[in-house]
Amino acid sequence: MSGETVPGRGELRASDKDREQVVELLRVAAGDGRLSADELNERLEVALTARTYGELDALLTDLPAAGAALARGVAANLPKELTRIAVGSASAQRDGAWVVPQRMQVECKSGSVLLDFTGAVITSPTLEIEASVGSGSVTLVVPPDVLVDVEDVAVGSGSVQNRTRVAPGTPVRLRIHVTGKIGPGTIIVR
Repeated sequence: MSGETVPGRGELRASDKDREQVVELLRVAAGDGRLSADELNERLEVALTARTYGELDALLTDLPAAGAALARGVAANLPKELTRIAVGSASAQRDGAWVVPQRMQVECKSGSVLLDFTGAVITSPTLEIEASVGSGSVTLVVPPDVLVDVEDVAVGSGSVQNRTRVAPGTPVRLRIHVTGKIGPGTIIVR
């Protein structure tokens, strides 16, 4: 209708899902030591009662881990439930500020897959990865606060190497559970 202005993104109404996303980002920031317990409680109260994107965005502006989420808008940054990566003799990689889904299926016949979590936007406390590796390789690069469990991978003639350990007392921001099978290929966690 003529004469009416279209509201900006900050004025648009936020959904329950948008509020939940911001709550999770705030919890991650607190786990990283970026927010004190009092700051977290204050921001959680505002997040749970926020009506607009503007109110939610204001809670994230000083948090680097949420920068990528804010740049694309909170709703656009919701993680997928499932991401599939399939390579034959090619390579695929996820690095930088990619949004970690809840589950991943990785199929690597003779190529390579690199999943770098050091700059990833982590919005959930767990990630399930189902891997199928032929003669290729799958490499996970993780920061010190990410725990990776590869005990449930069936190995043919290949290998699984987990070169990481979470130091005692370190709060775990993400737990990755890898399952699946390997032929003559490798899964490396570093």
